[in-house]
Amino acid sequence: MKKQLDLSLYLVLDPVLCGGIEGMVRTTDLAVKNGVTAVQLRSEHSLNRKQWYEAGLALKQLLSSTSVPLFINDQVDVALAVDADGVHVGQSDLPVDVVRRLIGADKFLGLSVSNLAELNNVPWNLVDYLGIGPVFPTTSKTNAAPALGVAGLQTLVAQKCCPAVAIGGINSSNLAPVVQTGVEGVAVVSAICGQVDIAQVTKQLMTQISGAK
Repeated sequence: MKKQLDLSLYLVLDPVLCGGIEGMVRTTDLAVKNGVTAVQLRSEHSLNRKQWYEAGLALKQLLSSTSVPLFINDQVDVALAVDADGVHVGQSDLPVDVVRRLIGADKFLGLSVSNLAELNNVPWNLVDYLGIGPVFPTTSKTNAAPALGVAGLQTLVAQKCCPAVAIGGINSSNLAPVVQTGVEGVAVVSAICGQVDIAQVTKQLMTQISGAK
Protein backbone atom coordinates (compact mmCIF):
# COMPACT_ATOMS: atom_id res chain seq x y z
CA MET A 1 0.00 0.00 0.00
CA LYS A 2 1.32 3.45 -0.95
CA LYS A 3 1.89 6.02 1.74
CA GLN A 4 0.27 9.44 1.41
CA LEU A 5 1.96 11.76 -1.09
CA ASP A 6 2.13 15.07 0.75
CA LEU A 7 4.71 17.34 -0.87
CA SER A 8 4.26 20.29 1.50
CA LEU A 9 7.79 20.15 2.92
CA TYR A 10 10.06 17.74 1.07
CA LEU A 11 13.49 17.15 2.63
CA VAL A 12 16.34 16.26 0.28
CA LEU A 13 19.17 14.76 2.30
CA ASP A 14 22.77 15.70 1.61
CA PRO A 15 25.21 13.32 3.37
CA VAL A 16 27.97 15.93 3.39
CA LEU A 17 25.85 18.68 4.97
CA CYS A 18 24.21 16.24 7.39
CA GLY A 19 27.44 14.55 8.48
CA GLY A 20 27.20 11.07 6.98
CA ILE A 21 24.63 8.35 7.46
CA GLU A 22 24.12 8.90 11.19
CA GLY A 23 23.67 12.60 10.57
CA MET A 24 21.10 12.00 7.86
CA VAL A 25 19.11 9.66 10.11
CA ARG A 26 19.22 12.15 12.99
CA THR A 27 18.26 15.03 10.69
CA THR A 28 15.36 13.04 9.25
CA ASP A 29 14.10 12.01 12.68
CA LEU A 30 14.00 15.59 13.95
CA ALA A 31 12.64 17.01 10.70
CA VAL A 32 9.81 14.49 10.38
CA LYS A 33 8.79 14.97 14.01
CA ASN A 34 8.48 18.69 13.30
CA GLY A 35 6.63 18.72 10.01
CA VAL A 36 8.57 17.33 7.05
CA THR A 37 6.17 15.37 4.81
CA ALA A 38 8.52 13.56 2.38
CA VAL A 39 12.19 12.55 2.40
CA GLN A 40 14.61 11.90 -0.45
CA LEU A 41 18.03 10.29 -0.22
CA ARG A 42 20.01 12.04 -2.94
CA SER A 43 22.86 10.47 -4.91
CA GLU A 44 26.20 11.56 -3.55
CA HIS A 45 29.68 10.46 -4.58
CA SER A 46 30.89 10.64 -0.99
CA LEU A 47 29.05 7.37 -0.34
CA ASN A 48 29.87 4.05 -2.00
CA ARG A 49 27.13 1.67 -3.08
CA LYS A 50 27.16 -0.34 0.13
CA GLN A 51 26.93 2.82 2.21
CA TRP A 52 24.11 4.07 0.00
CA TYR A 53 22.23 0.84 0.66
CA GLU A 54 22.91 1.07 4.40
CA ALA A 55 21.69 4.67 4.47
CA GLY A 56 18.52 3.69 2.64
CA LEU A 57 17.86 0.82 5.05
CA ALA A 58 18.32 3.04 8.09
CA LEU A 59 15.99 5.69 6.70
CA LYS A 60 13.39 3.12 5.67
CA GLN A 61 13.38 1.67 9.19
CA LEU A 62 13.06 5.13 10.72
CA LEU A 63 10.13 6.10 8.50
CA SER A 64 8.36 2.73 8.47
CA SER A 65 6.02 3.67 11.33
CA THR A 66 5.19 7.10 9.86
CA SER A 67 3.10 8.33 6.92
CA VAL A 68 6.20 9.99 5.41
CA PRO A 69 7.44 8.34 2.19
CA LEU A 70 11.10 7.69 1.42
CA PHE A 71 12.36 8.41 -2.09
CA ILE A 72 15.70 7.30 -3.50
CA ASN A 73 17.19 9.59 -6.12
CA ASP A 74 18.33 7.94 -9.36
CA GLN A 75 19.43 4.59 -7.87
CA VAL A 76 16.54 2.28 -8.77
CA ASP A 77 18.36 -0.82 -7.54
CA VAL A 78 18.94 0.70 -4.12
CA ALA A 79 15.31 1.80 -3.94
CA LEU A 80 14.16 -1.75 -4.67
CA ALA A 81 16.71 -3.29 -2.31
CA VAL A 82 15.51 -1.25 0.67
CA ASP A 83 11.86 -1.25 -0.42
CA ALA A 84 11.70 2.54 -0.58
CA ASP A 85 8.34 4.16 -1.25
CA GLY A 86 9.48 5.71 -4.49
CA VAL A 87 12.19 6.84 -6.88
CA HIS A 88 13.04 10.29 -8.17
CA VAL A 89 14.86 10.67 -11.48
CA GLY A 90 16.30 13.53 -13.49
CA GLN A 91 16.48 14.20 -17.19
CA SER A 92 19.81 12.37 -17.56
CA ASP A 93 18.81 9.30 -15.54
CA LEU A 94 16.98 6.18 -16.75
CA PRO A 95 13.91 7.00 -18.87
CA VAL A 96 10.66 7.29 -16.96
CA ASP A 97 9.00 4.38 -18.75
CA VAL A 98 11.92 2.10 -17.88
CA VAL A 99 11.91 3.18 -14.24
CA ARG A 100 8.16 2.65 -13.97
CA ARG A 101 8.52 -0.84 -15.42
CA LEU A 102 11.24 -1.67 -12.90
CA ILE A 103 9.51 -0.31 -9.79
CA GLY A 104 5.96 -1.31 -10.68
CA ALA A 105 2.71 0.55 -10.19
CA ASP A 106 2.72 0.56 -6.38
CA LYS A 107 5.68 2.91 -5.86
CA PHE A 108 5.84 6.66 -6.39
CA LEU A 109 7.83 8.08 -9.29
CA GLY A 110 9.03 11.68 -9.40
CA LEU A 111 10.71 13.48 -12.30
CA SER A 112 12.77 16.67 -12.39
CA VAL A 113 12.02 19.35 -14.98
CA SER A 114 13.75 22.69 -15.41
CA ASN A 115 12.11 24.29 -18.45
CA LEU A 116 9.03 24.28 -20.64
CA ALA A 117 10.48 21.86 -23.21
CA GLU A 118 11.06 19.24 -20.51
CA LEU A 119 7.61 19.85 -19.08
CA ASN A 120 6.01 19.30 -22.49
CA ASN A 121 7.74 15.90 -22.75
CA VAL A 122 6.57 14.56 -19.38
CA PRO A 123 4.74 11.20 -19.66
CA TRP A 124 1.95 12.26 -17.33
CA ASN A 125 0.45 8.79 -17.06
CA LEU A 126 3.67 7.41 -15.57
CA VAL A 127 4.74 10.01 -12.99
CA ASP A 128 3.22 10.87 -9.62
CA TYR A 129 4.83 14.27 -9.15
CA LEU A 130 7.37 16.69 -10.60
CA GLY A 131 10.34 18.44 -9.06
CA ILE A 132 10.51 21.87 -10.73
CA GLY A 133 13.67 23.93 -10.48
CA PRO A 134 16.05 25.25 -9.63
CA VAL A 135 13.92 28.23 -8.65
CA PHE A 136 16.89 30.17 -7.27
CA PRO A 137 20.65 29.67 -7.65
CA THR A 138 21.77 26.77 -5.49
CA THR A 139 25.11 25.59 -4.13
CA SER A 140 23.90 22.13 -3.07
CA LYS A 141 23.86 20.80 -6.65
CA THR A 142 26.87 21.56 -8.84
CA ASN A 143 25.30 20.69 -12.21
CA ALA A 144 22.00 22.51 -11.71
CA ALA A 145 20.22 24.14 -14.65
CA PRO A 146 19.81 27.94 -14.82
CA ALA A 147 17.52 29.36 -12.14
CA LEU A 148 13.89 29.80 -13.18
CA GLY A 149 12.98 32.54 -10.75
CA VAL A 150 9.47 32.79 -9.32
CA ALA A 151 8.03 33.96 -12.65
CA GLY A 152 9.54 31.00 -14.49
CA LEU A 153 8.24 28.63 -11.84
CA GLN A 154 4.77 30.15 -12.15
CA THR A 155 4.78 29.50 -15.90
CA LEU A 156 5.55 25.81 -15.43
CA VAL A 157 3.15 25.37 -12.51
CA ALA A 158 0.32 26.78 -14.64
CA GLN A 159 0.85 24.08 -17.28
CA LYS A 160 1.58 20.97 -15.21
CA CYS A 161 -0.77 18.00 -15.09
CA CYS A 162 0.27 16.46 -11.78
CA PRO A 163 1.40 17.65 -8.33
CA ALA A 164 4.78 19.35 -8.11
CA VAL A 165 7.38 20.42 -5.60
CA ALA A 166 9.59 23.44 -6.20
CA ILE A 167 13.30 23.04 -5.49
CA GLY A 168 16.54 25.00 -5.66
CA GLY A 169 17.82 27.66 -3.26
CA ILE A 170 14.57 27.78 -1.29
CA ASN A 171 14.77 28.89 2.34
CA SER A 172 12.81 30.85 4.93
CA SER A 173 13.66 34.19 3.30
CA ASN A 174 12.18 33.43 -0.14
CA LEU A 175 9.68 30.64 0.51
CA ALA A 176 6.42 32.61 0.51
CA PRO A 177 6.34 33.72 -3.15
CA VAL A 178 7.29 30.19 -4.21
CA VAL A 179 4.32 28.67 -2.36
CA GLN A 180 2.02 31.36 -3.76
CA THR A 181 2.64 30.14 -7.32
CA GLY A 182 0.26 27.28 -6.50
CA VAL A 183 2.91 24.58 -6.33
CA GLU A 184 1.98 21.73 -3.98
CA GLY A 185 5.16 21.94 -1.93
CA VAL A 186 8.76 23.02 -1.54
CA ALA A 187 11.89 20.90 -1.38
CA VAL A 188 14.81 22.05 0.72
CA VAL A 189 18.34 20.86 1.33
CA SER A 190 20.54 23.32 3.22
CA ALA A 191 17.54 25.05 4.83
CA ILE A 192 17.38 21.96 7.09
CA CYS A 193 20.50 19.84 6.50
CA GLY A 194 23.42 21.09 8.58
CA GLN A 195 21.36 23.57 10.61
CA VAL A 196 22.12 23.85 14.31
CA ASP A 197 18.50 23.53 15.46
CA ILE A 198 16.81 21.24 12.95
CA ALA A 199 13.55 21.06 14.90
CA GLN A 200 13.21 24.83 15.09
CA VAL A 201 14.02 25.56 11.44
CA THR A 202 11.62 22.84 10.30
CA LYS A 203 8.82 24.28 12.43
CA GLN A 204 9.56 27.73 11.03
CA LEU A 205 9.41 26.49 7.45
CA MET A 206 6.10 24.71 8.05
CA THR A 207 4.64 27.83 9.66
CA GLN A 208 5.70 29.91 6.68
CA ILE A 209 4.26 27.38 4.20
CA SER A 210 0.91 27.39 6.02
CA GLY A 211 0.91 31.18 6.13
CA ALA A 212 1.76 31.57 2.46
CA LYS A 213 -1.02 29.19 1.40
